[in-house]
Amino acid sequence: MTDSLPYQSAPSEPSENLAVGRSPLGNAEQAVALSEALAIPNLGVVRPKDVRDYTLLLFLDDQGLGLQLTGKGAPGPVRAEFVTGKMGYRREHGGGAGQLVAKAVGLHKTRAHLHVLDATAGLGQDAFVLAGLGCTVTLFERNPVIHALLADGLARASLNVDCAPIVERMQLREGSSIAWLAAAGPECADVVYLDPMFPHRDKSALVKKEMQLFQRVVGDDDDSEALLTAALECARYRVVVKRPRKAPAIAGPEPTTRVEGKSSRYDVYSIKALPAR
Repeated sequence: MTDSLPYQSAPSEPSENLAVGRSPLGNAEQAVALSEALAIPNLGVVRPKDVRDYTLLLFLDDQGLGLQLTGKGAPGPVRAEFVTGKMGYRREHGGGAGQLVAKAVGLHKTRAHLHVLDATAGLGQDAFVLAGLGCTVTLFERNPVIHALLADGLARASLNVDCAPIVERMQLREGSSIAWLAAAGPECADVVYLDPMFPHRDKSALVKKEMQLFQRVVGDDDDSEALLTAALECARYRVVVKRPRKAPAIAGPEPTTRVEGKSSRYDVYSIKALPAR
């Protein structure tokens, strides 16, 4: 599932205004490991609403690791969750290869067991869908905070009888996917999947909780063009880029086709045909 401990160093630096805390039921050893690996303070047992000196908290409780805002009235934590919630429902009732991300990758066109490289994994939701449909998925998440959330979510999911076979098809790697793609060379993956952070210029728009926290921790991906270029040089069959529905395409070649949903779309850059069904 992972090729290293989940909290080793990564190329991006965590937020200066971030600390680790836990509930009385949170894993104390895990909190220490996070604090040391990310070089952030460990506050011990705290209540997030009572924390005043740090805006963001990596919080461990009996449900695992979450990232949340602190202070009175702050919303609950964001987690990488695959067993319950919307991902659990999606796993049981998600519609199989008819899902938009599956169509964009081309699973409705081929019986081949594709190797998908998710170069900007985030909380791993799309990667989990693809692995659930039979793909082998290599995941990269270069931000160490989000990487820690994803590693924790995958570890918890691996203990669930229904999710464990899916997680076995997912390998979380450390570091920059751009560097890995450059070293791996042509046809290192059947499909390269990109979901870069998009600049939200409309400051009056209400952004969902996950995106608000991601913007604080990660910011925007300023190297999306370089990532697309690297992906196109390495994918065997296609590159798929997820975008907000009305956003411009990443600078570079025009997509071959698009798969559109209500709020997002998938720009598909075809290199050669997938193996037929």
